[in-house]
Amino acid sequence: MELLKIRCPECKSQEIKERCSYETKNNGNRMRYECCCCKTVFSETKNTFLEGLKKSVSLIVLVVKARTEGMAFNAACRTFEIAKNTLIHWEKRLAALKKTLFLFALAHEFLKMVIEGDELYTKVNKNVPVEDSQGWTIILMERASRFIWVMKCSKKDKRLFKKAIGTLSRIIEKTSDITLMTDGERRYGNLLFEICHELVMTGRRGRPKTTLKKGVKVRIKNKGSQSKKKGRKRPKYQSPIPEHPETCSILKIKIFMQIMLRVRMLHFDAKTLRTGVRRLLMQKMRMLFKEHWLLPWIVHNFVQKHFTTKQVPAVAIGILYNGLSLKQIFKIQKAA
Repeated sequence: MELLKIRCPECKSQEIKERCSYETKNNGNRMRYECCCCKTVFSETKNTFLEGLKKSVSLIVLVVKARTEGMAFNAACRTFEIAKNTLIHWEKRLAALKKTLFLFALAHEFLKMVIEGDELYTKVNKNVPVEDSQGWTIILMERASRFIWVMKCSKKDKRLFKKAIGTLSRIIEKTSDITLMTDGERRYGNLLFEICHELVMTGRRGRPKTTLKKGVKVRIKNKGSQSKKKGRKRPKYQSPIPEHPETCSILKIKIFMQIMLRVRMLHFDAKTLRTGVRRLLMQKMRMLFKEHWLLPWIVHNFVQKHFTTKQVPAVAIGILYNGLSLKQIFKIQKAA
């Protein structure tokens, strides 16, 4: 598998040879390699999550599984007898692998995708008004495989939507036919229209019509009952922005399935850290809040089987032949 191949950390060459082995304190023997091109000698853990870590891999796997299954931050530290800074350091390192895995996913071509857009909300530190909360998370999930393409966490404003749609525009370049479905939030379509549009040249006089790119569709579900309202009824699903005339508009929609992803992590409570001695740690946790969300992104897409498809999402969408284990994730070299 290309993702798990060992490369030289200096010249990125795959022409390497085994040089010697060495014994670690908790993880058995490991191998040293030598690059045939630049003669660099490096360990098999160089530029990976495990570089420089002395804790046993089995313990780290248990901690990561517990965190992704909903165990709170302080509870994980008490249960597995690790320091808070250690757990923060591990989760920050795992978050750095998101870039590598996302670029690996984008290297593939997709014929057709139907993507659902939804927002999730969780409490950060304490209850605050919705417009002031930092716990809003936009998720763009592929309907058939349940692969999460985008998971952005921040305050619910235009910048959050624009970051998510900016990532979606990169996915559009790899897909010939893509449909984005949202549950009433019109900003998805409007921002996508700003970023991903083209002019339709018909040869007629006048200004050319501006539409979405060919093969891109947006559908919005109109919420609420309109049986008692007077006037013209809105369709249940509608296209809020003009589409390219050559885009196939036939879309069979049986039911809009909202994203069934439980928010099981990152429930920060002010009661957990009361003393002034721990204020610095709390500040670190808030700074790393966005990076913590990348941990469930990695596990959901590449490790766990989804309960609807009975497959790992990366396998269902065609990126991998088999799902990865956490130990394999730890051995992936980070992108430059």
